[in-house]
Amino acid sequence: MRHRYGTLALAAFSLAAAADLGSLAAGADTGHLILKPLLMPLLAAYVVLRRGPRLLTAALLCGWGGDTLLLADADPAFLAGMGSFAVGHVCYLVLFRRHGESYGNARPGAAFVVGTYASALIVTVALLWPDLPPDMRAPVAGYSLLLTAMAFGATTLGLTAAAGGGLFLLSDTLIATDVADWPQAPRPDFWIMLTYLAAQTLLTRSVLTSGSAAARR
Repeated sequence: MRHRYGTLALAAFSLAAAADLGSLAAGADTGHLILKPLLMPLLAAYVVLRRGPRLLTAALLCGWGGDTLLLADADPAFLAGMGSFAVGHVCYLVLFRRHGESYGNARPGAAFVVGTYASALIVTVALLWPDLPPDMRAPVAGYSLLLTAMAFGATTLGLTAAAGGGLFLLSDTLIATDVADWPQAPRPDFWIMLTYLAAQTLLTRSVLTSGSAAARR
């Protein structure tokens, strides 16, 4: 029975995600305002019904908090939303530590991967820094460090999780370029949500399929 309800929750999430992206592509802001707050709770319900780790549910609900707060066009809400996402990233980091492979010096390519993520962090923050509002610079830099650590940590769960971490990094970088008032592609919110939803879905799938059922508590 739980499996059946889990399948229904995942189907509901998929339909809501498709409808939300369709609303953004069509410029229907009202549809996005209604659908966006439903997305992560539906994905979290799927995790609960699959008896997934509580920390994964917490990470998704932190994403829901960030999603909801970022709907408000105000700096305090943006900072609170960023804080909610940051807590979610900490949850993911703990999950990667529990379920991922060891990423010590003996792992092939470890130094290259560390260098790539560190370079991406430094270059991105350096480019954005002059164009960010002064009161946003330190929070964005700190959040970027945590986000990059999460994306790097995701590589310990395999290629699917690595893709999810990379897409999360891309999605939030697109948000940061908007805050910095850089030129945007048409329908920027569509691309932000597309990469974000793909990221959360891939990370969820990776955590659910890693480790033993006994470890998912």
